[in-house]
Amino acid sequence: MHSESSFALGQVLLIDKPLGWTSFDVVRKLRHLVRIKKIGHAGTLDPLATGLLIVCTGKFTKRINEFMAQEKEYTGTITLGAVTPSYDLETEPTNHQSISAITLSVLQETVKQFTGSILQVPPAHSAIKVKGKRVYELARKGQEVTLEPRRITVSVFEVLRFEEGAYLSALRRTRIGSFSVDQAQTPEQFAASLQEQ
Repeated sequence: MHSESSFALGQVLLIDKPLGWTSFDVVRKLRHLVRIKKIGHAGTLDPLATGLLIVCTGKFTKRINEFMAQEKEYTGTITLGAVTPSYDLETEPTNHQSISAITLSVLQETVKQFTGSILQVPPAHSAIKVKGKRVYELARKGQEVTLEPRRITVSVFEVLRFEEGAYLSALRRTRIGSFSVDQAQTPEQFAASLQEQ
């Protein structure tokens, strides 16, 4: 049961972020729905990513860093045989090549080098901020930004399915700590649940 006062006191909301929305779009929509100012999210998802976004209200905004530090789980679809300047679907695929030499066993062996503690250079079309601006906003304006490698930990990298088709064509956050996207509502479902009360 949600009430305006319960949101002001503090709630943890599990939201399934839709494709094309920024994380702040979700916060803006929820801020309007619950009519409070103290609201924020625990970890940005790029606009082309979907999935679990933890949104905190009231006193629970103090726990945002705690939620951001928790282990996250993603599923993704990688399209082989082409590249895009943005490394995702934001730009058109180019440099199409045959992938006939790639087999499932070669792919499974290759992903091992992306498991464990590794250095990763974030893509130029990511939600990382540089001088207060999202890098994807700068990239869309044609501005080049050099990003430093970041240490990340990949606990498990599994190839669930392999089909001949490399760029990321879908990314979905499915878990943050003990919270699952299966527990989350879309912004529309959340709005409807408020109307039912």
